Amino acid sequence: MLNIRDLKIELLRDDQAELLFQLDELTVGKGEVVTLMGPSGVGKSTLLRWVLGEPLANFRIRGQLNLNGEDISGKSIAQRQLGMMFQKGGLFPHLTIEENCLFAQKPRSNLNCIEQQEHALTMLKALGLDDKWAVYPDSLSGGQYARVALLCSLLAGPQAMLLDEPFSSLDAGLREDVRQWTFALLQEREIPTLLVTHDIADACGRVIEMRGESVNV
Repeated sequence: MLNIRDLKIELLRDDQAELLFQLDELTVGKGEVVTLMGPSGVGKSTLLRWVLGEPLANFRIRGQLNLNGEDISGKSIAQRQLGMMFQKGGLFPHLTIEENCLFAQKPRSNLNCIEQQEHALTMLKALGLDDKWAVYPDSLSGGQYARVALLCSLLAGPQAMLLDEPFSSLDAGLREDVRQWTFALLQEREIPTLLVTHDIADACGRVIEMRGESVNV
C-alpha cells in the first residue's frame, strides 16, 4: 500500500514560492491504479519524481510518504523499491534485452546469474518475446518496447509502480492492447500504481484532477 500525507508542492521562482499542488492524503491499495490528470505545469510528473525520490531543484516539496506502513520519505531512490515507467525510454540502448533484464534484477535479487536468466526468459516467453532475447532495444516495435520496459521494471521487484504517460508514444492499434496488458499485470501482482496521463482514455481506477488546488481523496 502506498500512502501520501500532507503533500505540498511549490515552485521556487525569483525568491518566491508558487503553490502548484496540495494534497491532504492519498492511499493507493494493493493492485489499485490511481490516475493523476490535469493541465501541463500543475505538478503531476513532479509528484511522481518526488515519490521516486529524485532530487528536485527549484521545487520545495513537503510531505510524508509511506510504503506498506513504513515511512520512506527520507530514503534514497535505491532504498524505496519503486518501479518507474516513462513515456519514452527505460531500456539501455547499448545493452541487449537479456542484459537489460539482468541489470534490472541486480539491486535486489537473491538469485544467481543463471536463475536470473531463467526467471527473465520465462517472463519473456509469457509475452511471446523470447525470440528478442539477444537483440537490442532499437529493433523492437513500440508495443514490444513498452512490454519489455515494464517487464524490466517488474524484474526489479518493486513494491509500487509509477507510470508517467507510458502509452502516449504508441499508435492507436497498439495502445489499447498494451494498456490492458499493463493494468492486468499490475493488478495480478497486487502492485499499487500511480499513473500520470493527459488522455482520459488511458486513465484507470480512481481519477484525481490536479489543478493547483487542495485535494482530499
